[in-house]
Amino acid sequence: MKRNLLLLFALVGSITVLAQQPPVKIKKTATKHGPEKGTLLIIGGNVGTTASIWNKFTELAGGKDKAKIVVVTTASGDSAAFDQRDVEVVKKQTGIKDVTLLHTSDLKEANSEKFIAPLKQATGVYFVGGRQWRIADSYLNTLTHQAFLDVLDRGGVIAGSSAGASIQGSFLWRGDTKGPEILVGDHTQGLGFLKNSAIDQHLLKRNREFDLVDFIRKSPQLIGIGLDEATAVIVQKDTLEVIGKSYVVIYDHQTIVRSENKHITPDNKEDYTAASGPFFFLGEGQKYDLDNRKVIQAERKRAVTSDDNE
Repeated sequence: MKRNLLLLFALVGSITVLAQQPPVKIKKTATKHGPEKGTLLIIGGNVGTTASIWNKFTELAGGKDKAKIVVVTTASGDSAAFDQRDVEVVKKQTGIKDVTLLHTSDLKEANSEKFIAPLKQATGVYFVGGRQWRIADSYLNTLTHQAFLDVLDRGGVIAGSSAGASIQGSFLWRGDTKGPEILVGDHTQGLGFLKNSAIDQHLLKRNREFDLVDFIRKSPQLIGIGLDEATAVIVQKDTLEVIGKSYVVIYDHQTIVRSENKHITPDNKEDYTAASGPFFFLGEGQKYDLDNRKVIQAERKRAVTSDDNE
């Protein structure tokens, strides 16, 4: 009996060691939300053949002739372990030839040097859609997680669509194993490429635009970002820019709690970048300052006058 108890304690201890992975190395940076180096490309799902998004991914990864891409298929489930369809999609849409599939649901494998070998040479990573909690279960606080961060530190790009978008936030939105309709579920920690954030996707297509409002109202330190399908944000340091076919929604605590319908600047001019509701929309080409929480207004082109032609 005593021997059996000792064996049981040893087994429990070994399981605990496997479950408790060492934390990744979080470096202090000057940025509040975005990466200090490299670029995030966060896509709202159903990217399809949206050329502006694929072209930007190719450019950020070093161009089709030099890019080395790792496609992470874990969100799709175990059936995607050997399925090359997502790899072929990336190749077709980008023209990049050096594309490698990466898949596991085993923490021990994710903590092995052999598994992360493709990431050590990668200039870009692409997370496919599915269920974001599967990515967290497989990679959170592992050598693979650190290798993803190292891609950014080398100036590379991390992209992801749908579940591959939400996992990039620090708070894992819709991360419950029972289904995506549970907003705050049994998995709440993302990979944290975009710090102090919660990211939603398929926003307008699935009528989700109000889902983040109450959460961000109660979490003033977080920025909420909702992306519609075939639409993405490029994040470099603390600057966000929208590309794609639809809109991105920004959820900021101050915007949500502000009660005034109109916002007057010190020089008594109306600020049309401020929202009268709990969130606001950004379209293609618009930029947002994540640090200062404000829209970056585009420079207006001066009208050509007759004097300019003389």
